[in-house]
Amino acid sequence: MKVCIVGASGKLGKYMVQHALDRGYEVVGVCRPASVEKLDAFKGRIAVIPGATNDREVIRKAVAGCGGVLAVLAPWGVQQYSSGTAQAVLDYSPPGARLAFSCGWHITRDGLDRYSWKLRAIVAVFGGLARLTRFADLDDQVEACRRIFASSTRWTVVRGSDLAEGESEGLPVWSRHVGDPILKSNRTRRIDFALFMVAALENDALVHETPAIVGCRTPSALAHQAAREAAT
Repeated sequence: MKVCIVGASGKLGKYMVQHALDRGYEVVGVCRPASVEKLDAFKGRIAVIPGATNDREVIRKAVAGCGGVLAVLAPWGVQQYSSGTAQAVLDYSPPGARLAFSCGWHITRDGLDRYSWKLRAIVAVFGGLARLTRFADLDDQVEACRRIFASSTRWTVVRGSDLAEGESEGLPVWSRHVGDPILKSNRTRRIDFALFMVAALENDALVHETPAIVGCRTPSALAHQAAREAAT
């Protein structure tokens, strides 16, 4: 399968590139022109299309012929970066392509997520300051996801907990709603977030789902598994 990775030069993006290559996918990466050198480790193994990820012509060219598209919804700046990226992917991806988008836990689809006061405070304070300084726009990430949720494409929106570096622990576990006990540890290795994104391309059970993920070896995930085993 040919896969396009939008935002390939970032930390998450580079992990996704490696996971996709490990699965034998043909990979096309999109990144800013200034960041192309960050993909030098993959030179000769992937195609790189430089350009802004919300540039519709760049995305149209990049996703042509792709059976899967992985897109990092980055909220940077105040030029509708997230929503522009999402809309271009939705508009130009081939019919039937599997689309997987990454974002944070603050995104909610049905309003049933239960957020801690700490997370609500961080989103409120950081969101306001970031928008005031024109550094980032969390509201635009919300708008991007609203458009995805309204789409009839075969999408998945993966919502990540706090990210950490380190060796892979394996495929993260997930739940439909933030606040569920399995997610209490609020930590996922970044390499495993990328693994979940790539694996989602071949998991039809995740079509039109918004999985909130957590590391499979975290205390809350292990406690959930132990409780299930005890119940059976």
